[in-house]
This record gives sequence, C-alpha cells and structure tokens, in this order.
Amino acid sequence: MGDAARHRALIKAKARELGFLDCGIAEAGFLKEEARGLEQYLAEERHGDMHYMEGHFDKRSDPTRLVDRARSVISVILNYYPRRRQRGDTYQISKYAYGRDYHLVMKKMLGQLLAYINQEVAPVNGRAFVDTAPVMDKVWAQKAGLGWIGKNTNLISPRHGSFIFIGELIVDLELPPDTPMRDYCGNCRKCLDACPTGALTDAWRIDATRCISYLTIENKGDIPEDLAGQYQDWIFGCDVCQDVCPWNRKSRPTSVEAFEPHPDLLNLTRPDWERLSRAHFRELFKKSAVKRTKYEGLMRNIHAAGSSDPEEDPA
Repeated sequence: MGDAARHRALIKAKARELGFLDCGIAEAGFLKEEARGLEQYLAEERHGDMHYMEGHFDKRSDPTRLVDRARSVISVILNYYPRRRQRGDTYQISKYAYGRDYHLVMKKMLGQLLAYINQEVAPVNGRAFVDTAPVMDKVWAQKAGLGWIGKNTNLISPRHGSFIFIGELIVDLELPPDTPMRDYCGNCRKCLDACPTGALTDAWRIDATRCISYLTIENKGDIPEDLAGQYQDWIFGCDVCQDVCPWNRKSRPTSVEAFEPHPDLLNLTRPDWERLSRAHFRELFKKSAVKRTKYEGLMRNIHAAGSSDPEEDPA
C-alpha cells in the first residue's frame, strides 16, 4: 500500500472512531456542471431571501479558492435520527433541531480529525466546514461516495438514509478519491407527492420560497397567506419529504449524546407551545438551532400553523 492509500485508510478509520457514520474523499476542483445549476437556481430566484447564496460564487464552485492548493475534499456524515420523538398531536420541529446545534458538534469533531491528520498522517493546510461557508456539501458528499442527492434534494445514504449531517475538511493533501455514488431513487415519487406546499416542483428541483423549512427559518417576513394553512403543524423546519422516503427505513437512532432532546421538548402540547414564554424559549433552545428563528419568529410560525391567536409575550 502506497503512502496516499495508507493515509486515506488512517483518516477514514479515525473518522469512524470519532463517531462519524462514514467518511469519503473526492478530488478538489472546479464544479463546472454544478456551477451552471446554481446560476440557473439563482436566476430563477428560487432561493428567496437567502441572498448569501449569491455571494462568493467562485468559492462555492471551487474549493481551491477556500484553501490554497487544495487537493482533496474529505466529507463525513453524522447521524441525528432521534431515539425518541415528539408526540404526534402537537406542533412539530424538524428532528435535526431536537438536540444541540449540529454546527457546534460537528465543527468540534472535524477539528479533532484535522488535528489527527496533522499529527499522525502528514502536515496539512486545511479548514473544516459545516454548512456555514460557501461549500456545496451535498455535491462533495456524493462525489466522495457517501450517498446520492435524491429527488427531494437531500443527500441519501444507501446504508443510513437521509437523517444525516454533512461536514468537510478541505486539505492540501493528495488522497486517492472514492467512486461517486450513483442515483438510486428510480421511479419513486413519494417525496414529490407528499410535499405539503408543492415546494418540490419536480425531481431534484426545489423552490425554497414554498418550502416550509425556508418559510419557518430563513424567511424573516410574513408567512404567505396561501401557504399558511398547509403547514401540517410544522413550526421549525419540515421532515415530510424525509419521513416518506423508503430509504429512511434504514435509519437507526443516533448515538451522539449531544443530539438528545431537552427533557421538556417531547412533552409540549399545542397549548404549551401557544403559551410559550420568552424565558422558557431561551431555556429550551439555548443550545439548539431553533434559536435562529428567535422567539418572535417561532410564535409567528405557530400562528401560521393554525393555532388560536397566541399571546405576544406571556412572560
């Protein structure tokens, strides 16, 4: 085994030891086809108010502009599928937000992996990325053989389903790349047919301005009246297109303790949500991604999902 192959084996073994489900590698380079797709997506204004997607276009399509002389993109996936779930007769938040903010959890783990590479594999120049920088994480994960981008535009692992977080290390170390994953969605249309608001306008095509996840998190304005009644109780994110995906029959509960939900979260009734105070909001979600929408945003979402008029601030 040559040095590059041995390095790859060491990195993958350490990634799994740290708790990642899987690790794959792709050669760093310009994403020509994906850049064209992003241009079209932006030109059609399907990104809504996510104006950050318009910036750093060159970096988003070429990792060598993020890390000087980058040679490899190391992608990892981490399971967040919960062991316990919210009661079915109440307002729902996306399962990814049950526990601690994944950005913090994965960034720490990726930092440990990068330190290991520097200490035990080879000195490298590299950076860790978790969904907050201009990196096409799903594309790199597919190229690294970790899954394929499904018709719902999520990464689907054939072994683990799609309830997974993605992270990357972009490094200037040359490593043998893995084989990209081909598509296994076939003729299935379950996600397209189940989308409550018709955000999945076609296979692999999403209009964020109609997506419940976008409208309850990224959107800072009012909820469109024509969509407000279609939320199916979702008040932060939406899991419908994942819940109906046959590949998620393979999902197994996460072993990551940080993703365990706050003890109070799973027992909240609809009236509990509607009477939620600022103080309780801060206590429940102080380490959660839910705090992104802020108290006012969450109460707006509850009202749009069909509650009686909630009090402005019961605290």
